[in-house]
Amino acid sequence: MKELERHQNGGEQLQRQVLAHLLQEAKDTEYGRQHLFAQAKGYDDFIRHTPLNTYEDVKNDIDRMRHGERDVLWPGRVKWYAKSSGTTNDKSKFIPVSAEGLQRVHYAGGYDSVALYLRNNPQSRLFDGRALILGGSHAPNYNLPGSLVGDLSAILIENINPLANLVRVPKKKTALLSDFEIKRDRIAREALHKNVTNISGVPSWMLSVLNRVMELSGKTHLEEVWPNLEVFFHGGVAFTPYRKQYEQLITSPRMHYMETYNASEGFFGIQDDPADKSMLLMLDYGVFYEFMETSTEGQGAVIPLWAVEKDKNYAMVISTSCGLWRYMIGDTVRFTSTNPYKFVITGRTKSFINAFGEELIVDNAEQGLAYACQQTGAEVQEYTAAPVFMDSNAKCRHQWLIEFSKAPADLQQFAQLLDRRLQEVNSDYEAKRYKDITLQPLELIQARQGLFTDWMRQRGKLGGQNKVPRLSNSREHIEQLLKLNK
Repeated sequence: MKELERHQNGGEQLQRQVLAHLLQEAKDTEYGRQHLFAQAKGYDDFIRHTPLNTYEDVKNDIDRMRHGERDVLWPGRVKWYAKSSGTTNDKSKFIPVSAEGLQRVHYAGGYDSVALYLRNNPQSRLFDGRALILGGSHAPNYNLPGSLVGDLSAILIENINPLANLVRVPKKKTALLSDFEIKRDRIAREALHKNVTNISGVPSWMLSVLNRVMELSGKTHLEEVWPNLEVFFHGGVAFTPYRKQYEQLITSPRMHYMETYNASEGFFGIQDDPADKSMLLMLDYGVFYEFMETSTEGQGAVIPLWAVEKDKNYAMVISTSCGLWRYMIGDTVRFTSTNPYKFVITGRTKSFINAFGEELIVDNAEQGLAYACQQTGAEVQEYTAAPVFMDSNAKCRHQWLIEFSKAPADLQQFAQLLDRRLQEVNSDYEAKRYKDITLQPLELIQARQGLFTDWMRQRGKLGGQNKVPRLSNSREHIEQLLKLNK
């Protein structure tokens, strides 16, 4: 906690120290020599000689590292690679995870999450029982000895201190199974009669496991199975669509929810105040942050953390102790405070609809759905949306495909409430909807139960860090889903 207090006033100093450390460590790598890391005296020198990078720019270097080459993007040989959702040209990205990055970024985030939770809940009995940690799977990397590729969560479980296995469930062999449906059942059976006090994972996949626990137990609420359950550390996808379902499943007033921002590329944020949904940006790990002013129309200037302003939308750019340099991660954020630096995730740089100048982002969608659910008592399980560019009557609109865990009594009313709220939170959308001239009222299609799970299964993306794409300028995903929605 003493270290975390430095985030209050020392943000710029912490970040300059991180950058100096990264440049010093990597100065003798191939990338460091090419971009004059040894000569860099600070931030201005660093950005003068180092370009912005996408995955496509570093893909060949990462593939060489995966084949065992040393000192390419980070010193030594990097043995672990987190498999992340793909790019335009590839099904998957492979994000290097160095030994230093594992400790100073990913595990550091776990430690600080617990520290902040215990600060806010000094009466906690967290360590009296077990942690149910939901992870993915991994496989050998090009058959190189000791080298693995897979979900980040699987890499974390594989390398965790063996003592942690005494306080976690399920057993390691079960946690790393690749077939999510088999794993889901085994996790539920192994955890059923344990004293689980805390759970960690992606909300969508964790909900699936908890529902299986309820089926096996025959109970009505989860606290009847685990009376000492007190906290869910969640991340990976927005919690808003799932909150109501968790609150119905877990009715105990002692239950807490704590959001974290942990991605394959690094651990970036922790919700440090239960009353504030924004997260504290973690500044003293092996991650140096930059931010690109952005809109769906294009990219603006790239600035360091100490130059950001509140209430602007930025795309994140990171340099890390895993060998990513000025890497555009693809997430967008908005700062709610700059002392300390606190933010909310607003979406993905490629997850938006801007077919008609409406600039609809995921943050708008989440607010709209939350409002429509609040007004109608409905509960959304999964959703995606895409534009209909022009129908036979030359009309354009947005098409929403929503799977409800509790459907509204009147779908048309839900659609109208969603549409109205989107206009309230997004002036561009409101302008395009004016008198139905450009955009017609949105179209809502109800998905059958299990549609999104079936689609993810068909694509080999059940479990782990896999996510349903929320908004898209293309109709590729929604057309696949509509074909399955029979």
